[in-house]
Amino acid sequence: MDPIRIDDPQDPRVAAYLDIRERDLAGRQGRFVAEGKVVLDLLLSTGRFAAESILVLENRLAGLDNILSKAPADLPVYVATSAVMDAIAGFHMHRGILAIGRKGEPQPAEDLLDGLPPRALVVVLVGIANHDNVGSIFRNAAAFGADAVLLDATCCDPLYRKAIRVSVGAALKIPFASFSDTAGFTTMLARRGFDQFALSPRGKTDIRDA
Repeated sequence: MDPIRIDDPQDPRVAAYLDIRERDLAGRQGRFVAEGKVVLDLLLSTGRFAAESILVLENRLAGLDNILSKAPADLPVYVATSAVMDAIAGFHMHRGILAIGRKGEPQPAEDLLDGLPPRALVVVLVGIANHDNVGSIFRNAAAFGADAVLLDATCCDPLYRKAIRVSVGAALKIPFASFSDTAGFTTMLARRGFDQFALSPRGKTDIRDA
């Protein structure tokens, strides 16, 4: 692939990268931002999510040959100076590696469970509204070989840029899905034969018996 040089921060080809922090809060209509070398590698190699484009600081491009070789030949790779990239993002991008991915259609939690092996390890999150915490849980879930992460409707988006970064890309690798009725969902897990072990932050929350 031939890198495409970007000299104007307002170039429409990189509009998806504009004002990253503000757009993180407002949403990207089914898209997400992947940041950093390891995260880009996972985005391109796992195949769970499609990449739309890549934006790289000019002095980081040479070290990405092996990773970019995993990308489709027609995937746009944009290259910019530090000043232009910072103007696009709205703050200093010291990592210098960004990509836009597509979320795709969300998978119902029960459908995800249907596809798991007979003896699966599943992490269930309820009320985790901090992106750093969600990212950390995904990172630990990957370390322990979890087969899936399931989140209730009050949890924050694991594809928020900061959550992906803190997860070191695990949010792009571990299958996840959401559910709405926590009591009904835990009952369904029991019906499927899952042994359930639970933790609460302060030990004062009533927790359903396994």
